[in-house]
Order: sequence, then C-alpha cells, then structure tokens
Amino acid sequence: MKRILVGIGTAAGAFALAACGTSTAAAPAPAAAAPVAQAPARGASGGGVAPASAGTPRCTTADLEVLLGKPAEKNDAPGQFDIPLTYRNTTNHTCGLYGVPGVDLNGPDDATFGPVYHLPRVDNGVKYNEVPAGTTASATITVLTPAEGGASWTPTKLTTIPPGSTKALTVKWPSDLPVLRQDAATHPGSYVNGILADPA
Repeated sequence: MKRILVGIGTAAGAFALAACGTSTAAAPAPAAAAPVAQAPARGASGGGVAPASAGTPRCTTADLEVLLGKPAEKNDAPGQFDIPLTYRNTTNHTCGLYGVPGVDLNGPDDATFGPVYHLPRVDNGVKYNEVPAGTTASATITVLTPAEGGASWTPTKLTTIPPGSTKALTVKWPSDLPVLRQDAATHPGSYVNGILADPA
C-alpha cells in the first residue's frame, strides 16, 4: 500500500461539528453536513479488514497512530483534493475501527472564522471494521483550495479523534496546501469521509 508519512503526533481535544462558509467556487460537495447521515451496511473494501464482531473492542486513541497521505487533485473537480487519513493499529491485538472521525484543521487566526476549521462529516464508510495488529484503515479528507488570487488560509496541523474516542491525534498539514474557509456553507467543498478498510 502506498503511504507518504507527513507527520505523527498526539494531542488531547474534542471536536464540535460545524457547518462550513459560503463561497462562489464551484466544486462537488457532500449533502448537508450535520448531523452525520447513516450509511447503509457495506462489506470491507479490498478484503483487508474484516467485519467487527460484537466482542471486538473499538480502537482507542492509545491504540493508534495517524498518517497523512499525499494530496491528489480530483480529475472532475479542479482545485479540490483528496488526502488519505490513515490509522495504524500499533498494538498486539485486533480492534474495531469504523464510523466517521472528527477532524479539525488548525492554522492562523482567520479574522472571520478563527484558527480552527471543523470539517463536516459524511458517513459513507463501511459499517464495521476489524483492524488486526499492525494493519490500517483510512478515511479520506476532501478539501477545496482557494481560487487564484482569493484569500488564502493554510493549516499548520490536523487533529483527529477516532470514532468512539475522546482524545485526539495530531499530524502536520502539508505547507503547500491552502484551504478555502467555508465554515458557514450548506454544501462545503471540504469535509471528511467515513473510514474504509485498506486493501490487503
């Protein structure tokens, strides 16, 4: 599996789900972000992670490290990028990791929205996953970049709370990837998707 590590860290925190701000930039966007929609049950993608049984404990923040992959521009939406957010089970036991993680982008203090961009969540991942020791599962972050000449805001780090946990993990944000702030938009171009199983 291709991974490019940008940074790994831990931090404590909690997330508030916020809607995102208006923009004239055109880009595909998810359905309204709050509350998180219930996705239909789906099997694990690629066979790398099995459905979790009722007896499998959920992965906690202490069980995981977070890796941020290389941004890739969408073919059908110039200016919009997908970034893999990968969680690795660092323990010697299997745990369950499924749902939509909380994700905050932290950066300069924006005059209108402040220093934290709470990304809306889209529940489009698998319903249940088991993540054996040493393996991974990922969610995709989609972000919309500013139009040329538009206001630029570049996060310095990303903090994420795995589903079912209350403590955060932190990873460095790419310094060459600005994000368009849309904190009050109904259909923003930046959001976090549900967790999917990684291919074997």
